[in-house]
Amino acid sequence: MIRTASGLADTRTLMGFILLASLSGIGVGLAKVNFALYALSLDASPLEMGLVAGAQTTGLLLASLPCGMLVEHFGPLRLYVFGSLLAGGLFQLLPLVGQPLLLLLPTLAIGLCMPCRLVSLNAVFMQQLALVGEARAGWFRGSQMIGMLLLAPPLAALFAGWLGAGGSWLPIGLLFVIPALLAPRVLHIYPARRQGAERLSLAALRRQLGLLREQPALRDNCLLEFCVQAAAMFFSYFIVVITVQDYGWSAGEAAALLSAHGLAYIFALFGLGRLLGGSGQGGFVASLLLCVVALAGLGLSGRAPLLWGGALLLGLGLGMLQVVTLSAYARHGAQLGHGRVAGLAVLAGPGGSLAGSLLGGALGGWLGLQPLFLLFVPLFLGFLLRPLPQHPQPALCARRISR
Repeated sequence: MIRTASGLADTRTLMGFILLASLSGIGVGLAKVNFALYALSLDASPLEMGLVAGAQTTGLLLASLPCGMLVEHFGPLRLYVFGSLLAGGLFQLLPLVGQPLLLLLPTLAIGLCMPCRLVSLNAVFMQQLALVGEARAGWFRGSQMIGMLLLAPPLAALFAGWLGAGGSWLPIGLLFVIPALLAPRVLHIYPARRQGAERLSLAALRRQLGLLREQPALRDNCLLEFCVQAAAMFFSYFIVVITVQDYGWSAGEAAALLSAHGLAYIFALFGLGRLLGGSGQGGFVASLLLCVVALAGLGLSGRAPLLWGGALLLGLGLGMLQVVTLSAYARHGAQLGHGRVAGLAVLAGPGGSLAGSLLGGALGGWLGLQPLFLLFVPLFLGFLLRPLPQHPQPALCARRISR
């Protein structure tokens, strides 16, 4: 039985969860930055750097669904600790790698460890959202973003200047191990094994993917998550190139624009959940319209005030939509299994991020980067035509639970 009395409704436990999510985000953010710095120190070509970045994302996508089932079978605590310790150890092997292409295998292995952490944290927070209220649905993602976007980049620069890119893998590994020591105080609130959990098998994975076919509400929510992450990645990955190369901004001005977007996104995650919870479908529609206006402005204008306004509005709109998706995931998880739904969420989000980065690479040279913002407009308008369903189908839920 879940010990709700010591759940996230308790303020100290909630703060512990936010600390755990923030530390996890710092570790991931440091690793992302240092992978690029280390590849550069090995004189990697742009193609080799792209392959290294893709290897980690590939590992994450491959392991997301299996980790969702393993959370149901073994509980999130053991999976989170295992993934953290294994990744921390693998980081210590990277200084031994002297060729960029030889980074692919350990990078893929580290990517396979990441869903052990992400899916575990997602499952626990989804489970506890009923206690803390949907107004706090964005707190988990916001905590991760604070670590990844605000704290990790300056720390990565500090470590690189002090130890070099190769020497930075030691403290990065430690920042994966330290959260594993904190995890037992936070993740014990989720059952070590959920009743009726299936063993990991190909047939079970097919049934997990089958939820997207049988549950239109869950499928639409995953699609929205995919679009949110694709737009966020495209903006963060290419806005610096657009402003610097096309409009002559300095690197500092471009970085400030990116930081402002990130702060708006984090503000929406932490501060606008209550507004969305009280406005129902109206808040969802307003979030979509904010994104549409922002994307249109970013795609059509090169004037600095409009680019700044578009960046801020896009951060607010995407953050508000992220609150919507996380709340819906929690409701589906209560019926279908939080681990299973968390696995699908981790598949949809990084899949969207990968699509957003590939979009610019595939079409940027042909159409230009800035007009590609306009391709996202009809995607978000489509959700206005088909409002996001909020609840799983009861009959199918009952059939799933009884398996």
